[in-house]
Amino acid sequence: MSSEEKFDAIVVGGGLAGSAAALTMAKAGLDVMLIERGKFCGSKNSSGGRIYGHSLERLIPNFAEEAPIERKITQERLSLMTEGGALSFQYNSDKLQNLKYPSYSVLRSKFDKWMAEKAEEAGVMLLEGFRVDKVLVDENGKATGVVCGDEEFDADVIVLADGVNSLLAQQLGMKQELDPKDVAVGVKEVIYLGEDVINERFGLQGDEGAAWMIAGDPTGGNLGGGFIYTNKDSLSLGIVTTISDIGRVDVSVPDMVERMKNHPSIAPFIKGGKLTEYSAHLVTEGGLKMMPELVRDGVIVAGDAAAMVVNLGYTVRGMDLAIESGRLAGEAVVRAKAREDFSATSLSYYKQLLDESFIMKLMKQYQNLPGLLEDHIIFNDVPKMADEFAGMVYKVDGGSPVALPMIALTVLANNGGLNGLFDLGKKAWEAM
Repeated sequence: MSSEEKFDAIVVGGGLAGSAAALTMAKAGLDVMLIERGKFCGSKNSSGGRIYGHSLERLIPNFAEEAPIERKITQERLSLMTEGGALSFQYNSDKLQNLKYPSYSVLRSKFDKWMAEKAEEAGVMLLEGFRVDKVLVDENGKATGVVCGDEEFDADVIVLADGVNSLLAQQLGMKQELDPKDVAVGVKEVIYLGEDVINERFGLQGDEGAAWMIAGDPTGGNLGGGFIYTNKDSLSLGIVTTISDIGRVDVSVPDMVERMKNHPSIAPFIKGGKLTEYSAHLVTEGGLKMMPELVRDGVIVAGDAAAMVVNLGYTVRGMDLAIESGRLAGEAVVRAKAREDFSATSLSYYKQLLDESFIMKLMKQYQNLPGLLEDHIIFNDVPKMADEFAGMVYKVDGGSPVALPMIALTVLANNGGLNGLFDLGKKAWEAM
C-alpha cells in the first residue's frame, strides 16, 4: 500500500541528528516526516550522558531552560587506573561555572523524546514504532521514498540518521559494513543514589555535576575506558571498548563493568546504589577514515550514521556533532527545496556547510588518533607507570629521600628502560 501524500523530506531515526534535521526543515515550512523504530524517540538510545550545549543553542536558544537536562558539568575528573590503584586529576573552576555554552549530563530516553516533541510542535509528522526496511530508488538512481512494512512513503529527500550501524546506507552502497577495529561496544548502567548522596560524595551543590573519564584497568588495558556522569539523583556508569579488542584479555564486557564498579577508587561512590537501567550500544571509533559517502541523489547521511564521533580520552564528542550535522543537513534540504533540485550536486551544499563547521575541523584534527592508540600504551603501560610513580613519590618510611628525577628513571627502568622511554617519546611526538 502506498501513501498518497508526498513529503518534502523523510528523516529516518529519531535520535538527536534526526530530530535536529526534522526541526530545522519544519521551521522553514517544509512538510517533513520523522520515522523512529523504537516505541518512542530515545527508547533505544544508550549514551554515556553528556551533551555540549553550543550546537543545540543555535537550533533552540536557551534550551536548558526547558529541556530535561540533569546537571550542568562543573567538575572534570580523569583517572589512570591499575588493578589496585589510580592516579586521578580533578578540575574545579569558576571557568566551568561561567561558560557561555555549558555542557550537561542527560538521560537520552528523556532528552531525545523532548527533542522529537519539539520537532512535532514545529509541524513534523512523527511516526514511532515503525522500522524502515528499504529506501526506494527510481531508475535514475534517485531516492524517492521509503518502505515501512506494507507502507510506502514518498519524499523528495531522505535523511538517514539511523545510527552507527546504518543498514539503509549500506543497502544504498554509501557505507561499508562495520570493521570491528573501527567500532566499540558501550555498556551503561544507571545507578540510583539520591540527590543528596551524589552531592555529598562528589562535593557538589545544587545542579552542579561531574564528568569522570577512566583509562586502564576497567577494560583490562584494552582500547577504550570507563565513564561516570552524575545525573540529578543517579549516576550513568559504564565502559566502552573496541570490538576487535574483545578476547585480547580474559575479561568479558559485562565483567569489565563489574571490574570498574568494584575498583577501590570507584566502589565508595556507588555504595548502596540501586540499578535502574542496563543497556548496550555501538559507538564509532574510526573517525574521519570511516566516514561514509554523505550525499547522493535524494539522500543525506548525518550523525552517528555518518561516523561523526570523536573520542579524545578525556572527553567524548558525539551529541553536539549529531545535532549540528542534523541542522546542517536540514539547511541543505531547505536550499534544495527552494531550487527544486534534489540531486547529489545540489545536496552537496551539506558537505560545504560541514567543512565550514566545527565538525570537520574537529574530525580532521584528530583523524589519526584511532591509529595512534592501537598499540595499547595509553591504556596499559601509562596507567601502570603512573601508579608506580605516584606510589614512590608518596612513600614516606624514614629512609633516604629520593629526588623526583631518580624516581622517574627508576620507573622507566622497571618498564623497558631506554626502550620504554623511546616508545613513550615516540608516542608523544606522534600525538603532537
